[in-house]
Amino acid sequence: MTGQTPQVDRRQVLAYRAAAQQLDRSGGPRPGDLAVLALGVQDTPYGTARQALAARGATGPDDRLELVWSMRGAPHLHRRAELPALAAAIWPLSDADATRRIPGQIGAGARLGLAAFRATAEAFQSVVTTELERGVVSRAVSDRVPSELTYDCRVCQARHISGAVFQQAGLAGGVRLVVSGRAARLAPLPERTDPPTAAAHTAELVTTYLRLLGPATPADAAGFLGSSTTELRRVWPTGLVEVRVDGRPAWLPADAVGALTNAPPPRLVRLLPPGDPFLAGRDRDLLVPEREHQKQLWRAIGNPGALLVDGEVIGTWRARQAGKKRLELTVTPWSPLSARVRRDVDAEAATVAAARGVTDVRLQFDQS
Repeated sequence: MTGQTPQVDRRQVLAYRAAAQQLDRSGGPRPGDLAVLALGVQDTPYGTARQALAARGATGPDDRLELVWSMRGAPHLHRRAELPALAAAIWPLSDADATRRIPGQIGAGARLGLAAFRATAEAFQSVVTTELERGVVSRAVSDRVPSELTYDCRVCQARHISGAVFQQAGLAGGVRLVVSGRAARLAPLPERTDPPTAAAHTAELVTTYLRLLGPATPADAAGFLGSSTTELRRVWPTGLVEVRVDGRPAWLPADAVGALTNAPPPRLVRLLPPGDPFLAGRDRDLLVPEREHQKQLWRAIGNPGALLVDGEVIGTWRARQAGKKRLELTVTPWSPLSARVRRDVDAEAATVAAARGVTDVRLQFDQS
């Protein structure tokens, strides 16, 4: 592509992302048809992935999907057919990259690098041959990996494998999550492959990130994957175009530039759950410029959902189950809402309730 570097502002970027992620409900109707499944939909806390899909107009079961530990070891919903390539794409790029992905109390274990991931993935394959409780799997895997990857748990009076290695190696070990209520069990994927011998397809995964959450920088993509900018530059994809976002350089697939510059201002109201793909970008200053609002949206524990109006996050929301059939939903906007937005929020509250299997929803606005 030749000519001048495209110049856009943050509003144009948000309009592009809303369209690319089909928040206009142009996708579906089956959940697995949605574009965001190419990157995965985080399911933390469990059940929020269904709400993210419902916000895009896709509801109901879809037997093409699996819940696995993927990006940064967090549970994500993915298309089953794409899991072998994904396991290789999120595999650490080097020993140094693997060590960086193992924070916490096992310094010596972290220094094992790729060997730590490989040993854990192989232990998963030998242990998880049927559906098992997570605790049972953790103990059995802990017994099979190098002792440096485990630590003394005073509560259990036993040695446990580091949670960071455990979850980040789960997909490579062919493990899926089976959730019932608040309990998660582990089971083998229907079609298991051997753990990767080396990372592969990482550039394609970065391109997908940029297509759905771009224009963005190498640091943004590295943060999403849990890697480092230095490591990711080694596999940085080709076919990208530099774009200036409010004067700052960022990158986008060349074939998406037209969609960026021509994205119409969105006119929609959505109640996005915690972990929604729209909130998953690492350029939080672009998404929510006010630091005080960032603190309200991204908390250390227990994030609320986001109120999205015409492409802008303008508030938060929380839901509380009141019995089996009632949902109490409180929306906290950061500025007064118009009558049109209030009506649309009421309609979206019903969408949230349906995604949670509840028939009665009580909505209130908190503007204190």
